[in-house]
Amino acid sequence: MSAPLRLVLFDVDGTLVDSQGSIVAAMTASFDAQALPVPDRQAILSIVGLSLPNAMAQLAPQHSAADQHRLVEGYKDAYHAHRLEQGAASSPLYPGARQVIEALHAVPEVLLGVATGKSQRGLDALIEAHELERYFVTRQVADHHPSKPHPSMIDTARAETGVDATATAMIGDTRFDMDMAKAAGVVGIGVAWGYHDRSALTAAARVIETFDQLPQALDDIWI
Repeated sequence: MSAPLRLVLFDVDGTLVDSQGSIVAAMTASFDAQALPVPDRQAILSIVGLSLPNAMAQLAPQHSAADQHRLVEGYKDAYHAHRLEQGAASSPLYPGARQVIEALHAVPEVLLGVATGKSQRGLDALIEAHELERYFVTRQVADHHPSKPHPSMIDTARAETGVDATATAMIGDTRFDMDMAKAAGVVGIGVAWGYHDRSALTAAARVIETFDQLPQALDDIWI
């Protein structure tokens, strides 16, 4: 009898890759282009994981929808230019990420996916830059879903793979990831190396300190 399918979904920014340099640079360029005060680094990192319209609504709540839209477009252009200039170096994988992805991918009943606030263009470019194309069977992006913590990304990933909620885990570094997992009825595993403080990950079943702790954490949850 074959083992039941498992689904492990990864957030991207702050979980798989350390993209804070690119994010802060692009946000700074976007606000500068509109001659608006640039939010501080902590404020910028606090919105990582949200879709860009939601993020700008939080960072520039006093500005009009039109201004916020211009900030979104400015951010996209600046981030794209930064990525073209630096390639994979603009968003390096965290230590141990590739090894753990490869190890999990080698387990026949484990399926891997991503659920990210990035755009389709941004995610595809990042996956290509790091040569991760063959690992993720489902890719959920901000273009096609409501912003986290709405459960749509996880629900769709489960529908695409046919995996039960009880056999699905969401791995992420932000409160939005863990709240999304809770809303979708799946286990959330928080990571301590990302952009939200550990104290924000209250909805996580557990928080891991290093990537190599993930396989054991998954085993513990699914036993």
